[in-house]
Amino acid sequence: MSHQLINMLSERIASGLKRKTITSCSRWAENYRVMGKPYPGKWTFDHHPWVREMHDCDDNIIVGQKAAQMGFTEVALNKVFYEIDVNATSCLYILPASTPDAKDFSSARFDPALELSSHLQNLFSDVKNVGHKRAGSANLFIRGTRSPNHLKSLPVGFIVADELDEMVQKHLALASERLSGQVEKQEFKISTPTIDDFGINAEYRRSTQDHFFFKCPRCSRLIELIFPECMVITSDDPDDIKIKGTYIVCSKCKGRLEHEDKINFLKNGIWVPAKTDKMIRGFHINQMYSMSIEPYELARLYLTAQTNPSDEQEFFNSKLGLTHVVEGASVTDSELVKCQGSHKKTTRDTSGSLITMGVDVGKFLHFEICKWHIDTTKQTSDINIMSTAIILNEGKVSHFEELDLLMRDFNITFCVIDANPERRKALEFAQRFWGSVRLCFYTSGLSGKAIKIHPEHEHTISVDRTSWLDLSLARFMRTAIKLPVDTSFEYKAHIKSLVRIYSKDASGNPVGKYTKGNVADHFAHARNYCEIALSLGANLGASHNIEGVL
Repeated sequence: MSHQLINMLSERIASGLKRKTITSCSRWAENYRVMGKPYPGKWTFDHHPWVREMHDCDDNIIVGQKAAQMGFTEVALNKVFYEIDVNATSCLYILPASTPDAKDFSSARFDPALELSSHLQNLFSDVKNVGHKRAGSANLFIRGTRSPNHLKSLPVGFIVADELDEMVQKHLALASERLSGQVEKQEFKISTPTIDDFGINAEYRRSTQDHFFFKCPRCSRLIELIFPECMVITSDDPDDIKIKGTYIVCSKCKGRLEHEDKINFLKNGIWVPAKTDKMIRGFHINQMYSMSIEPYELARLYLTAQTNPSDEQEFFNSKLGLTHVVEGASVTDSELVKCQGSHKKTTRDTSGSLITMGVDVGKFLHFEICKWHIDTTKQTSDINIMSTAIILNEGKVSHFEELDLLMRDFNITFCVIDANPERRKALEFAQRFWGSVRLCFYTSGLSGKAIKIHPEHEHTISVDRTSWLDLSLARFMRTAIKLPVDTSFEYKAHIKSLVRIYSKDASGNPVGKYTKGNVADHFAHARNYCEIALSLGANLGASHNIEGVL
């Protein structure tokens, strides 16, 4: 037998014996995963010791409420590769959108993993399709949540939902349904959080809520790194060179913990659950643990966050892995109290005033009806700024025909109604009140309060969602709206549910968008449509004594 053949047989026997020892995802990663920068070479847990237990966690649902760049996505990838390689399990990897998220994931995460590992190169037989990778009888599907059709008819045994808070939340149940019929199944949900009871935070609150603890090298007590108790910031100026002296300390003894020594004092850390009676396993960690992010980098962002709302949002969400609402980003209970008037809801109005109605369409038709007081002495030509809203009624009805009665009983000047999801019924309603009703689309590409009015026979308009919500909800903050004393609890809850989340655009400028927690927001949009209707109704003009205002 030739020397070459003996070597080949020896390698195959050794490979077979090695495969028998791969009984966990963590061991698979250590044997087969190869990484690039910042820690190139074979996979190791040295620089991310908190992710080892996540690799081998076998709970049916695993949740990670995380700071950014803490290794959770690499855990997700390793678990996917392990399931495909060892268990021949088809997997579904969900991202917020198919384009560009799936494409970016394929080129920035999946392809480099294969390029660095010969084992993974041999595992996958077909990787050309961005959304579908084949490995023998197992498949990896990469999908976005924008289209529910992309989440159907995919029998899988393992699902990853990456950046859960940016996804279309109502479509996530369709993804979970893909596990039906599987005996062995698991979901791994990870994201930086945004606000309470939304997305990953809603999932995390249902979990064991584990935090990563370690023994302090100074006092030997079991501690975790929390902000601000464990950070000493050495300057009030983010651009002062002294800020580089920032360091972390033990929360108990206040002894200094050297950043360079994290690799030693974190290696034997353990996950400690806050709740032991939960079926969902949840993990949370912040960037104070990171071995690649120095304490002064966190301190600089914290200081700039004092004056920049997008930095403030990023600091709490992406750096600390915590939910956060920037001051003024949502309507508060105290603001609602200040806006309460002395009048009660009424069932009709025949005063001849300018009256508008906004309608949000869902299972019910949520409506708001406003009478407008216009102060022509204000130094502005903006009808929305010079007006005070007096809510005459708010509520919900089941049928579009009931809106007809409201139009007549209140002598509605103009109504704006949600264009979706009941487009046909909404259009029929608009046709019954030709010229006084428009169906509204939220769209991109419009600036500020611009209203794009489509041809009259279409009865439709398009507006920028965020800009108009800024205006309509700001009425509560500047007390430019009067609520009836018997305003419903549901109305108030919906108004409070929308929160403005800040981020930065491509130019680094702060931008915001509205999202909601676990409370519905129908009345908030009815309020918005009612506000838009004022601008349109004012153009009908003279009979309501506002001639010359616009």
